[in-house]
Amino acid sequence: MASSTLEDGARGQAQRRRGCEHYDRGCLLKAQQTCEECSTLFGEYYCSVCHLFDKDKKQYHCENCGICRIGPKEDYFHCLKCNLCLAVNLQGKHKCIENVSRQDCPICLEDIHTSRIVARVLPCGHLLHKTCYEDMLKEGYRCPLCMHSALDMSRHWRQLDDEVAQTPMPSEYQNMTVDILCNDCNGRSTVQFHILGMKCNICESYNTTQAGRYKISLDQQ
Repeated sequence: MASSTLEDGARGQAQRRRGCEHYDRGCLLKAQQTCEECSTLFGEYYCSVCHLFDKDKKQYHCENCGICRIGPKEDYFHCLKCNLCLAVNLQGKHKCIENVSRQDCPICLEDIHTSRIVARVLPCGHLLHKTCYEDMLKEGYRCPLCMHSALDMSRHWRQLDDEVAQTPMPSEYQNMTVDILCNDCNGRSTVQFHILGMKCNICESYNTTQAGRYKISLDQQ
């Protein structure tokens, strides 16, 4: 009997914490932002589609995404091909990959589409959580999926040009060439081997990988 009384008391306290005096857990309620009887506000933001109650964070419901997102709405647009809401400054200025938002983040392996963390669109079109992107830059500069440069590296490439010019290779390596594949333009070229990096002849990127054996001209053999 005593335990039953305690349970009834705890249940009554829990119900009082949920809202106004008109809230009855045992009845069927129509989800809405305020109480019909006393106009008690259940949430500063309410979505009649998701039935989401929350504090005001400039949320908005995106019909195409099928969920509520943190806004303000005017700062975002829905890319139909990527299937995700993106910042308006990316409209017409990003590479689209169909339904890319339905993939998990390749860094943390967690969902991107429903995440509250802003998605970062890489030049290659792949998505990372913004926080994962920032962590990635501490270790490298390439997309973990396709190895394309994840940011504008042109300034660094010019610095590397200077370092290569100031670091001549030993005479036995000066006529050595190698076939390379560029991760940025996907082009193939044959270039002079250098220990600091091998520059793509097509787009001048150093984001390259060896694609063949070393070759030495006949007069050096």
